Amino acid sequence: MKKILFFPLLRMPSGHHQVADTIQSYITNRDSSIICKKIDLLSAWNPFIETLVTKTYLEWIHHFPKMYAWVYTHLAHSKTGRSFKYYEILFLSKMRTIIHEEKPDLIICTHGFPSYFLNQLKCRGQCNIPVINVYTDFFINDIWGRERIDYHFVPSQMVKDELIHNSGISEDRVIVTGIPIAEQFLKHNNEISKKESTYKVLISGGSVGLGNIAEILEKQGQSKIEFFVLCGKNEQLFQKLSKSSSENIHPLPYINSKEKMNQLYDYVDAIITKPGGVTISEALQKELPIFIHSALPGQEEINLRLLEKLGLVHMLKDDIPFELQIENVLYSNNRRREELLNNVQLYLEETAAGKPSEIYLFIKKIINSNDFGYISTHSSIL
Repeated sequence: MKKILFFPLLRMPSGHHQVADTIQSYITNRDSSIICKKIDLLSAWNPFIETLVTKTYLEWIHHFPKMYAWVYTHLAHSKTGRSFKYYEILFLSKMRTIIHEEKPDLIICTHGFPSYFLNQLKCRGQCNIPVINVYTDFFINDIWGRERIDYHFVPSQMVKDELIHNSGISEDRVIVTGIPIAEQFLKHNNEISKKESTYKVLISGGSVGLGNIAEILEKQGQSKIEFFVLCGKNEQLFQKLSKSSSENIHPLPYINSKEKMNQLYDYVDAIITKPGGVTISEALQKELPIFIHSALPGQEEINLRLLEKLGLVHMLKDDIPFELQIENVLYSNNRRREELLNNVQLYLEETAAGKPSEIYLFIKKIINSNDFGYISTHSSIL
């Protein structure tokens, strides 16, 4: 019986967990004999510290966004190849213990920190288990392990080219999969009809309802656009919008069902969202025009720059009603609409290797290989 370990980071809902769960479903839906287990390294090391880190992270972004962005850029996106020696002292031994106890046939990282530690173990000859990095943003930050990681599932051809050029990784170890999304979003509901007289736009603020959505909507006034607002787990936002006098604003609570989300994607004409990797990838797959209303500091700001460079999104301006901007791009400016649709089609074509069946077969081939062995139980860690 084969076993695969998945390493996201922290226990809070995030794209790292979503992608880990998605790939796990690709596997278990096709072969129930394969054991898939998700482990948060920080919780395994110290659950109290993990809770503290999560709380601090969310508070930091909320209260000091510019400081967070500066720290993230200098520590995780400076492209200087930083070393994290202090963290190696804290976590390498724990990672080694987990691998020795679990004895996996494959490890899949959806966050950079576990990848970094596994890369260090491989550099020291202490881990021969195959490792796959699955990137959950549209870029690769400095934290991820690179050189000794066996395979890389990257979000775009542009990122593949950069990884090969900057890190000297061979082309056959880098697969352009896009950011993996749930299989439900690969289906289109042809029974849903869209009225031409009314535009339906989905507004997403992320799984915890982050973003200045309420403030932006207050400026819109009455519109012939019907706004469906995903409030996530932000009960305050849901209650505030529910009490709004605007008849065209429809708040929605947290939706856990992938099937219901897929129906919603099929129902609307466009999406207004933040540049998070998973949500953007879902919208691209559904071929929805994507408008960006705001970006969290750090990762999302970098995602936004790259998505604009690829011509996949359109940034909204706060001082102009959404209705005017959406109509200008999608219904008045035929050239801009065609350009967006062509860019989306090109992106979907270059990420064709990310189909669930393709990823499953690739992983199946790796775990059935006899070329890899387990971590050494006697070699020194530090």
